[in-house]
Amino acid sequence: MINHGLLSFFTNAGPVVKVVMLILLAASLLSWTLIFQRGMFLKHVRRMAAGFDEKFWSGTDLNRLYTNVVGRDAEETVGLANIFKAGYREYTHLRQRQCSEDKVLIGVERAMTVAESKELDAIESHLSLLATIGSTSPYIGLFGTVWGIMTSFQALGSVEQATVSMVAPGISEALIATAMGLFAAIPAVIAYNRYTAIVDRLANQYTTFKDEFSNLLFRQVHQRTSANSATSQRIDVLAEEEIAHG
Repeated sequence: MINHGLLSFFTNAGPVVKVVMLILLAASLLSWTLIFQRGMFLKHVRRMAAGFDEKFWSGTDLNRLYTNVVGRDAEETVGLANIFKAGYREYTHLRQRQCSEDKVLIGVERAMTVAESKELDAIESHLSLLATIGSTSPYIGLFGTVWGIMTSFQALGSVEQATVSMVAPGISEALIATAMGLFAAIPAVIAYNRYTAIVDRLANQYTTFKDEFSNLLFRQVHQRTSANSATSQRIDVLAEEEIAHG
């Protein structure tokens, strides 16, 4: 009576098929590790982004918000918080240097673009490895199956009369490699597609926030410039009146 346990499939397989099975087992373990790790990380990023977005548009003072963000731990400053921190830091730095309005806005836009790129790299990290596991595991399993079937038929060459009972065990042991390949690939593909959709939504949220924050700073710079211009004109008028009455 044939033992169809998983361990027996491995022990009865040839050396090449055993190597294939070990590779697929390692790929499956790595895939599940990445699935859980990336899932927890993306959940954390989305939660922090929602919280920061709500706080940002609640009307809080930007200086106070910036001080709060700078004082946080690195794990809490992800996504929108880092983009805001980079943009507002550049904004205050250029305003202190009394740069022109255009230079301020260009500098802020550049700083936020760099921060956005770093944040996207962080949330996209290891997703390509999931895609690689999902796309290559079935082919690795198929290679093990083909190799196992090939060796099974070669062994039948020395037998005068072949029966199904002689062929079936070798073929079933070889087919387990394909099953392992699919077991490693299917969760990786599902997770990759889901996480890619989440990353796309976060990327859109980052871009939208960057544009809205740029517009907000533009209005602030324009208002301050207009106020300074009005004050300067008022001073000139007063000076002319003093001269006329002098």
